[in-house]
Formats: sequence, C-alpha cells, structure tokens
Amino acid sequence: MYTPVQMDKTRNFRFGMKAVSFIEKKLGKPIAKVDFENMTMEETATVILAGLIHEDNTLNEDKIMDIIDEKGNLKEVLAAMGEAMQQLSGKNSKN
Repeated sequence: MYTPVQMDKTRNFRFGMKAVSFIEKKLGKPIAKVDFENMTMEETATVILAGLIHEDNTLNEDKIMDIIDEKGNLKEVLAAMGEAMQQLSGKNSKN
C-alpha cells in the first residue's frame, strides 16, 4: 500500500519489511521501541527516508531535510507518514 505526499513532487510512502528493517538498523532499536512522539529531526528524516527510498534510492536524510525545507510542508509530510505507518500496523482498513 502506498500513501502519497506532495514534496518536491508527489512521493509515495510505503513501510514494508525493508523499511522497518532500515529504521531498526539506523535507530538501533526494534520498531516497537521507537518513540515517534519524541524523535529528533534526524530520526524523523530517517523514518521519512525509510518510507520513500523504495522509489528513489538516491535519497538520504540530508536530502529529505532539504526537500522538506525547500518544497514540502513538514506537518503534511508527518501526517502522511503517520497514515502510512498505520497501514503497517493494520490499523488502516481503507487499503
């Protein structure tokens, strides 16, 4: 399942097993232990990157931050990320 978000262009969040593994490796803890309410900006960029890298492997945390600063709306990106994460946990029955 994909969750679109408008950034520098329309991008699509997807949090599958690879994305979750990426987050766990980068943050050094299981996904269940990640405190999504109190992440640093770098951690936030890591999670955003994990959800978007499936369609653009040239992205990295710095590029994500630049795109959001220049073109995106952080609040909208975080809302789309949250929606996509709910799909991962099975809480969203729309898709």
